Amino acid sequence: MYFAALLARTEDGWEASDTELDDVETLADLADLAREAATDDETVLVCIEQEGVWFGLVRVDGEDDPRVYVSDGAAAMRSSYGEVLLSDELLGREPEDLAALDQLVDLDGTEEGEPDREAAEEAPEGEAAEDTAPSGPLGDAQLLADLGLEAAELFSLTPQDALNEVAEALGATDVLESVR
Repeated sequence: MYFAALLARTEDGWEASDTELDDVETLADLADLAREAATDDETVLVCIEQEGVWFGLVRVDGEDDPRVYVSDGAAAMRSSYGEVLLSDELLGREPEDLAALDQLVDLDGTEEGEPDREAAEEAPEGEAAEDTAPSGPLGDAQLLADLGLEAAELFSLTPQDALNEVAEALGATDVLESVR
């Protein structure tokens, strides 16, 4: 079971709205959705959780690039919503369009159609390297520091209580509970 909500900062505090992520395919789509909920380029926080397994936060401030934190990359990778958050940059790998270009122009030194032996050796058996993510937290653990939640506190949150703790730190407990 998933829960997703937008917390948008306003002059009067935080406003919450639940959101459907069915049409969201990329992090850019999610950032656009968040910007639509913003007033005057204020901060919007996208909160996503899979009950008891992992949670993710995406902070969007105006037109700045979104900042992402995921509590468990490996668990999120097994989720369609988690995959939206796990960008190539966050995972520390080459973007897909550059990898495709490498294959087209044969920059890796292999013959056309010949598999890259090193990449095949590094990937766990039965799994492509690009289909994995490290277990544990990924991303910008400082994304809420200026709002009262330091990285150490974010790391200590359990998936069961994380969004409630984040809302409490922001002073948005009541508004988040209203959309649960």
